[in-house]
Amino acid sequence: MINWLHTFQPQPILFSFDFIHIYWYGFFIVLGIISALIVSFKLAQYYRVDSESLFDLSFWLIINGLIGARIYDIFLQLPYYISNPSAVFKVWQGGLAIHGAIIASFITIYFFAKKQKISSWKLISLVVPGLALAQAIGRFGNYFNQELFGLPTSQPWGIPIDLANRPLEYLGNSFFQPTFLYESFGCLLIFILLVSLNIFLIKQGKLNNYYFVLMASLYMVLYSILRFALEFIRIDFSPIFLGLRWPQIISLVFILIFLGFLIFNPHAKTKNDRA
Repeated sequence: MINWLHTFQPQPILFSFDFIHIYWYGFFIVLGIISALIVSFKLAQYYRVDSESLFDLSFWLIINGLIGARIYDIFLQLPYYISNPSAVFKVWQGGLAIHGAIIASFITIYFFAKKQKISSWKLISLVVPGLALAQAIGRFGNYFNQELFGLPTSQPWGIPIDLANRPLEYLGNSFFQPTFLYESFGCLLIFILLVSLNIFLIKQGKLNNYYFVLMASLYMVLYSILRFALEFIRIDFSPIFLGLRWPQIISLVFILIFLGFLIFNPHAKTKNDRA
């Protein structure tokens, strides 16, 4: 695996039919979505959420999540998109920010849960294991687009980046940190943890609002810590605020908010009740 990463030259196009191109980026996004749906529909059997409601929610999560991810990325790189307005629609070149997708998804779940009279915490905890798996898979799209890599490295797992995709200050470097792989592995561990916790709670008959808050918050805290740490070695453009990259600021906000929910769980009194 390490030698393959060090020597393989990734290309963005998976295959082509005349003028129609299928991109690796889109392939991994779709594969991640399908994997997330499989996990969520499997868990829904134990969460007492009917498949029709979950199907409706999934539709809006996919649409709003993609829109939110794109809008968020556009605002982060607004000067670039103002100068290149046609790039707004070129999603196959990348530019889907996960923080935008998470925020849009949480808003979608809130209004969907309110309409369906379902606990929003239940729905969030239902989808976050699949979301973590989707992130683990989707990050490989960044690899084939040669984007969102890290600082130069001489380590054997460094990935080659074409001259055209290197920042100006690193034109003399050939190999860079595979931050996509670090985040993918971290998200996979979060997925395994959340699924294991679900299996334990299902066997114990303890799926209730207390643990829904716990699982949703656990995902947000762990992923935010992972993202905060990785931003120290990423070299793609990001607005800087108080000496930190913008994704680090958002990650810190999420960590503080959801640590609060972990410590001061609003459903602590129902810890031993079933949902």
